[in-house]
Amino acid sequence: MVSNTWSFDGKEVIGSQGSVLKWDDHQFFTLTYKGQKFFGELLEDNSEDNSLKIKINQRVFEVKKKGELDDLISALGLDIPKVRKLKELQAPMPGRIVQVSVTVGQELNIGDEILSLEAMKMENILKAEGVGKVKAIFAEANQVVEKGFVLIEFE
Repeated sequence: MVSNTWSFDGKEVIGSQGSVLKWDDHQFFTLTYKGQKFFGELLEDNSEDNSLKIKINQRVFEVKKKGELDDLISALGLDIPKVRKLKELQAPMPGRIVQVSVTVGQELNIGDEILSLEAMKMENILKAEGVGKVKAIFAEANQVVEKGFVLIEFE
């Protein structure tokens, strides 16, 4: 089975007929599509992973050819990222709470800002490393906390 599915910058694209690729040398090429010429350069060749990094008209693209192994991994569901469920947030270091950015009952996703903690004259933004719903908040602005103090509990 010949797969004609490619991934350009993470977006899946089905290959089409009518385009011509002519290599000028080992690094530079000319792509003709619908009568229009585009000049390109090979920046990285990761052939063992079926991927390339190319530059066409000053724009950089990551190109990956999907293969049979990729289809099998997807069919088995092994390409779905695992999401961690939040239980509680502890202070990673001693410091002073500058601001709490969440409220009880708020749903959080990975990367959402939870609170900021000042330690050693630096403000550290603590972000969610998983998903969850805020059950209880045990910290407030200007409170000094020790390392390991439970700041927030999640459902």
